Amino acid sequence: MEPAEIAIIGGTGMYDAEMIDDVEEARPATPYGETSGPITVGTFMGRRTAFLARHGRSHALPPHMINYRANIDALRQLGVRRVFAPSAVGSLREEVAPGDFALPSQFIDLTRSRAGSFSEEGRVIHISMADPFCPELRKCAADAAAGGTRPLHRDATYVCVEGPRFSTRAESALFRSYGAHVIGMTLVPECQLAREARMCYASISMVTDYDVWADRPVSAGEVARVISENARAVRDVLAGAVGSVPAEPSCACAAALDEAGL
Repeated sequence: MEPAEIAIIGGTGMYDAEMIDDVEEARPATPYGETSGPITVGTFMGRRTAFLARHGRSHALPPHMINYRANIDALRQLGVRRVFAPSAVGSLREEVAPGDFALPSQFIDLTRSRAGSFSEEGRVIHISMADPFCPELRKCAADAAAGGTRPLHRDATYVCVEGPRFSTRAESALFRSYGAHVIGMTLVPECQLAREARMCYASISMVTDYDVWADRPVSAGEVARVISENARAVRDVLAGAVGSVPAEPSCACAAALDEAGL
């Protein structure tokens, strides 16, 4: 199989690779177990692209049970070096409304039970996450989203919680006090594993609801409705972002491990 250069890790509501042409399926074996499902590889916007449904094709995997290490390692084996990761998030700010796009530039990790590193006995990785996302891919995504009809929030702070439950009112108020903008359940450890794998990574968040601080308790049904209504907008942003990725990176993501050991 010809290697892929770019990957899309589809989040809630994005389970198939209908936008990719000339598809083949792959499921590389990894030292970490099975991936969320088969990986579709083909052509998208003229680029060799891999697609993986983060939660599985039938949304069978809750956020805390996704095998993030296997997913990233399998993409690495397929040759992927750039990752766009669309996801559904809740809003922690009045001005960040359902239907808007948010591009995280920082995150706060409140997960508890996930394997968050490729570090193992005999190999310690102290990876820098001061700036967690690839600036080049973020620009591609921002330019694509800015050309659409949905408002864009370019420098969002993403609170990543364990899930799969939604927040209590007290938790939601606390998250707002952090100065965060959106809340989700899947960004971590996916983004830090991509960094350890020397991959460029950018999250593209679709806001589906206001978190419970707004006295409008969220439901899974509401999230699904907003995702369905905005599916085309997400695909349009992905098309613009993938189509504008430079042939050769100008970022330092591939050198992330150079100073990560002692």
